[in-house]
Amino acid sequence: MKNELAKIYANTADAITKAETPEKIEEIRIECLGRKGALTAILRALKDLTAEERKTIGEEANKIRQKIESRLREKKIELERTSRESILKKEWIDVTRPGKQIKKGTLHPITQLLREAESIFASMGFATIEGPEVETEYYNFDALNIPENHPARDMWDTFWLKKLDNSEDRLLLRTHTSPMQIRYMESHNPPIRIIVPGRVYRYEATDASHDIQFYQLEGLMVDKNISIANFKAIIRLFFSRLFEKEITIRLRPSFFPFTEPSFEVDISCIICGQKGCSVCKQSGWLELAGAGMVHPNVFKAAGYNPKEVQGFAFGMGVNRIAMMKYKIPDIRLFHSGDLRFLKQF
Repeated sequence: MKNELAKIYANTADAITKAETPEKIEEIRIECLGRKGALTAILRALKDLTAEERKTIGEEANKIRQKIESRLREKKIELERTSRESILKKEWIDVTRPGKQIKKGTLHPITQLLREAESIFASMGFATIEGPEVETEYYNFDALNIPENHPARDMWDTFWLKKLDNSEDRLLLRTHTSPMQIRYMESHNPPIRIIVPGRVYRYEATDASHDIQFYQLEGLMVDKNISIANFKAIIRLFFSRLFEKEITIRLRPSFFPFTEPSFEVDISCIICGQKGCSVCKQSGWLELAGAGMVHPNVFKAAGYNPKEVQGFAFGMGVNRIAMMKYKIPDIRLFHSGDLRFLKQF
């Protein structure tokens, strides 16, 4: 049996020397010292020997067991250290090297333009106000001097919504941000200087220059002695700063039910400098806003005395202005989600 113990030790020691992984060391341990291992079998067979043989063989078997366990631990530690060093060499990084630049997102062109517009108007004393996109018929039409049978209603292609059970008001997706004129004046006294940016909705065919949803920027200034001259100076300064060049303003008579007198606002073509081009249709002018002096009926709806105050209101399509500023050919690109388009900004 001593020869068998010597053979087990020799074979196991040789296997430990040749082992290349911690997993292989565990296999050797099980083969030698496990429940069904070779050395374990010798120890279990001691019961069949004489007392003297049990003592001699038992002492020898335990010495061999201790030697094998010691060599297994040493070899496992060696292999684990080698494995860690190998991993470190493979995964080594130079912490002094600059890291890879993470790609950053950018603000949507509409957001960029709105923030710039808000900043310009804020420098002129205008506060930025927001309002609900779901409006009542009263604030969207009636209070703005557009009663139910008014022909101007045909100017808006409206998304009507289901009426709430406990409400008598008809609901709709706002067709313009003008309802905030009434809402704000109802709770504030003059002087007033506000702009109202926000999304509006029109039920119309979508093409390169029209969409069912777009952004509008409404403006309102009310005090005792506000005139068209005040409006013209403010709007000229706004467009000059927005387009970063000197802009000339032209007002053309028009009609809006909530202003009187009303006019279309044209600016000198930012492309050709009024020399005439395809963008301005050889006219030298671009139509970018509608405006006018606030109609007396609008003041009355808000609880103001039109004999004591006066003011102007204006509205412009933010998408259209963004298309001019950033030279965007199709309004549908704003909501396309196309990263090739968005990365340009």
